[in-house]
Amino acid sequence: MSLRIGLIGYGAIGKALAARLAADPEAPQIVAILVRSGRTDTTDAPLVDDVAALLEARPALVVECAGQQAAAQFGPDVLAAGIDLVVASVGALADPATEASLKQAAATGGSRIIVPAGAVAAVDGLAAARLAGLSSVTYTSRKPPLAWRGTHAETLVDLDRLTEETVLYEGTAREASRLFPKNANVATTVALAGIGFEATQCRIVADPHAAGNCHEVDAQGAFGTLSLRLQNAPSPDNPKTSFLTVLSLERLVRNSAAALVI
Repeated sequence: MSLRIGLIGYGAIGKALAARLAADPEAPQIVAILVRSGRTDTTDAPLVDDVAALLEARPALVVECAGQQAAAQFGPDVLAAGIDLVVASVGALADPATEASLKQAAATGGSRIIVPAGAVAAVDGLAAARLAGLSSVTYTSRKPPLAWRGTHAETLVDLDRLTEETVLYEGTAREASRLFPKNANVATTVALAGIGFEATQCRIVADPHAAGNCHEVDAQGAFGTLSLRLQNAPSPDNPKTSFLTVLSLERLVRNSAAALVI
């Protein structure tokens, strides 16, 4: 029997993930998708508009891909029901109240909050290095101006007139995740894997010469040094999201049902 999967959200990420899983008859099966009331999309899985209906579909795993507010609103119910939750909008965990609420619900239900690698690589190496002690971690997000439209960046610069790279923010991972909730999920992921929200330094850059969404991680510690530069192609349906984000979620879902996991 195929592993039963629930989705929270059916935007660009949810649609792409659902389509990729539906194309493979051996992949885990999406059994319900939680959306706002009134949505009438044509899907292989039924749409539901309340979390109780999602849980009634008996998913073994729920993937949230609807934004930080949805993770905070619906995540506790899923976890308290004993169902593991994949949080794609990992920036939600930068809010202490949301983090505490999700952890308490997971403890109640004996379930897990699962953070995917998302748009960045080497998260496993960074998390392993943390065990021996990290002295510094810096994360830089570099994207074309188009990727920053509709964000806090528009209050800082004229994105249409940029001719050279411009630093939009420098500071802690926690504040980066608060100011750029749709773009800085990776900052939260790096902070959780490494030395925490306050110690992780972030630079957010708009670069008209960037060919794609670029993520850079530099870390030092007892393990040695790590330098990563990853240039992602944007998702075809959302320039704010890297295509690798969808693929990371697909890998996580497939691994949840696999006999051999890498």
